[in-house]
Amino acid sequence: MDFLSIVVAVLFAWTLVQGLCLLAKRSSSKSVGKKLPPGPFHWPVIGNLHLLGTQPHKSLSQLAQKYGPIMNLKLGLINTVIISSSAMAREALQKQDLAFSTRLVIDVVRAQNHSQFSVVWLPVASKWRTLRKIMNSNIFSGYKLDAGQQLRARKIQELITYCQNYSQAGEAVDIGRAAFRTTMNLLSNTIFSKDLCDPCSEFKDLVRNIMEEAETPNMVDYFPFLRKFDPQRLRRRMSGHFSKVLHIFRGLIDERLEERKVMSGNRNVDILDTLLNISQQTPDEIDNTLIQHNCLDLFIAGTDTTTSTIEWAMVKLLKNPETIAKAQAELADVIDKGKLLNEADVSRLPYLQCIVKETLRLHPPAPLLLPCRVDQDVVLCGYTILKDSLVLFNVWAIWCDPNIWENPLMFKPERFWNSEIDVRGRDFELIPFGAGRRICPAMPLALRVIPVMLGSLLNSFQWKIDGDIEPKDLDMEEKFGTTSGKAHPLRAIPIPL
Repeated sequence: MDFLSIVVAVLFAWTLVQGLCLLAKRSSSKSVGKKLPPGPFHWPVIGNLHLLGTQPHKSLSQLAQKYGPIMNLKLGLINTVIISSSAMAREALQKQDLAFSTRLVIDVVRAQNHSQFSVVWLPVASKWRTLRKIMNSNIFSGYKLDAGQQLRARKIQELITYCQNYSQAGEAVDIGRAAFRTTMNLLSNTIFSKDLCDPCSEFKDLVRNIMEEAETPNMVDYFPFLRKFDPQRLRRRMSGHFSKVLHIFRGLIDERLEERKVMSGNRNVDILDTLLNISQQTPDEIDNTLIQHNCLDLFIAGTDTTTSTIEWAMVKLLKNPETIAKAQAELADVIDKGKLLNEADVSRLPYLQCIVKETLRLHPPAPLLLPCRVDQDVVLCGYTILKDSLVLFNVWAIWCDPNIWENPLMFKPERFWNSEIDVRGRDFELIPFGAGRRICPAMPLALRVIPVMLGSLLNSFQWKIDGDIEPKDLDMEEKFGTTSGKAHPLRAIPIPL
């Protein structure tokens, strides 16, 4: 038996003992007299981990049909509560928002102390409020987003040119890869006024590696005592990726500071200039370290979510030829065939908006949102959620609830026609960006980019599935992670309109 096997055996034995002890304490004074949510029997050591499967949002949705919209599980050693109804999500994220506003920090984001500087993972306290205010007022405000329209239009034009090159060669475009590249360069220009993604880009590969590590199930998150061992080496690898990205950002910041000295002024052209201006005016609010880590957040959160939404929208449209024809007819009627969309055009394209909403409903970028932790016992709809419990909101289960949606698994954009349901966190039947004080700060940017990118692809080309594949046979397998992407890339041939 080698050393690693011995270590694993010892850790397993230790965990087994701990699990048995915890099982014996299930009826301890901690929960006496409290009505806990129902849930399945949990086994020693693993708890209910074996019930998650490869697509936990779907497995948990099936369990909710048996145990109800609020249920208690044990994921390894972590007490976990799953919320699977819009009514309970509203109660938690609107009426008791503060109680559910603390993040449970997953282990990989502890690399390079990222969780201590990130607006995504910081607790709701002074530093978080300052960063959130800066984002809302200086990065994602309507005024700032309006100022960046031409830049975004230029990047989407580059996407169409990229597809035209493939069209002329009669070759298929990897839709996800093309959307990823476009989104990366759109973000890097918005932040740094530079393209950071090209075929040989180290930065592009680093961002992909970070996403892969973040999406890998980590034993440490279920068995916290393993943190010091990092048995899967996920945090170690993530630390290397973070270190390289932060080094790139430090170089870009130093370069900009030198430029500002030569120019003798604050340009306030992009996000970096904006943040440096704030740092110089009020250095107690934000410094270069916070700038680096929150720029990292923008790339991690903004790239994969936009990419998966565009790819799934194209998959659904290609699988439903009548829907894509209807969308292209609307585009041709409103802005003329072959033209790129402007952001102002979207308000005149209600069917395109319906397609985006329906894609987000069936394929939410984060099917379980980001994990929450309650800092004290919380009573929700008569049930007690014990202190330090992990709380997950299964928004996929909400969006596939037949009590809310007719034929919920069917792709039917028309369901949103003349509907007042929106995605901005007010209608809990559809909260792809979350809700409450932890709602995604980049939502205003995403809601501008996604319909314009998708509409431009539809209005510039007819699309043919690569290979001899009929629309009804198009692969729909998805992979589960922090974002819910397509398991196998969509490849389609663009044909000029």
